[in-house]
Amino acid sequence: MSEEPAVTPSWLTPDPTAWASGGGGPMDNSTSLGTFPPEDSLPPSQLPLLVNPWDIVLCSSGTLIACENALVVLADLLAGLGLVLHFTCAYLLHSDSAQLLTVGLVVASFSASVFSLLAITIDRYLSLYYALTYNSERTAAFTYTMLVLLWGLSLCLGLLPVTGVNCLAEEATCSVVRPLTKNNIAVLSVSFLLLFGLMLQLYVQICKIVMRHAHQIALQHHFLAATPHYVTTRKGVSTLAIILGTFAACWMPFTVYSLIADYTYPPLYTYATLVPATYNSVINPVIYAFRNQEIQKALWLVCCGCVPASVAQRARTPSDV
Repeated sequence: MSEEPAVTPSWLTPDPTAWASGGGGPMDNSTSLGTFPPEDSLPPSQLPLLVNPWDIVLCSSGTLIACENALVVLADLLAGLGLVLHFTCAYLLHSDSAQLLTVGLVVASFSASVFSLLAITIDRYLSLYYALTYNSERTAAFTYTMLVLLWGLSLCLGLLPVTGVNCLAEEATCSVVRPLTKNNIAVLSVSFLLLFGLMLQLYVQICKIVMRHAHQIALQHHFLAATPHYVTTRKGVSTLAIILGTFAACWMPFTVYSLIADYTYPPLYTYATLVPATYNSVINPVIYAFRNQEIQKALWLVCCGCVPASVAQRARTPSDV
C-alpha cells in the first residue's frame, strides 16, 4: 500500500510553512484542509510541519482565556473553549462539519463579548444620566431581557456558517478566516466598527455628565479632589476608558485588515492580527477582577474560602463596571 499524503489542517492555510514564508498561490492561503506530495518526494527543507505554530499560539491563548474567564466572564470563557475545540477538531477529526460548529462557537462568543461591552457602556451611561432613579427602576426582568437579546443575536451570527453561509463549496468567496465568506466577515467587521463608534459616543456623553456633576459638587463643597462621590465616579469612568481602549487596541487591527484583505493574502498577516484580538479576552477578566468588588469577593471565596473584611465591607461604587 502506498503511503498516505501528509495532511496538515489549519484554520487559515493548508501549508503550515506559509506562516513563515508568506508565500503560496491564492488557493494556498484560505483552505483549512489540504494534501501535499508524498514526503519522500520533497527535500527536508520543504517537508510540511505536523502542526502550524500559529495554531498552537491560538490554542494556548484559548486555554488561558478559558481558565481566566471560568471565574469572570461567560462570553469570553466560551471564546476560549471555542479556540481550543477548533484546534482539536482541525487536527484530530478533519471534519468540515466540526470546523463549522467550532468556528460558529468562536464567532458567537466573541460577538457576545462585544455586545456585553456595549451593554456595560449603556448601563454606565444610564446610571449616571438617571443617577437618582436608575438603580431602583432597573428590574431583574429588564436585565434578563437584555441578556436574552444579547445572546440571541450572538447565536444568530454564530449559526451563519453552519446554515450555509460559508465558503466550503466555493473557495473564491473565502475571507482571510476560512470558512467565513468575505461578505460574512465584512458584515461582522462593519458591525464592530459601528458598535465601537456607538460606545465611544456614549463614553463622551458619560465624560460630559461626570464633568457637569463634578462642577456641581465643586460649587457645593468648594474643593473637588476630596469629595468621595467625585473620586468614585472618576474611577468608574477611568475603568470604562481602560476597557474601551484595550478593546480597540486588540480588535481594530484585525477588523481593518479583514476588510481590506482576502484569501489571497499571506496567512502570516491574518495570524499576526488575529492573535492580539483573542488576547482581549485574556485582558478582560484581569480588568474586571481588579475593578469589580463582586468579582473580587468571588475570587477570594474560590481561592481561600474567605472574604477579607476590607473587601466585604466596601460599598459598591460607580467604578464597579
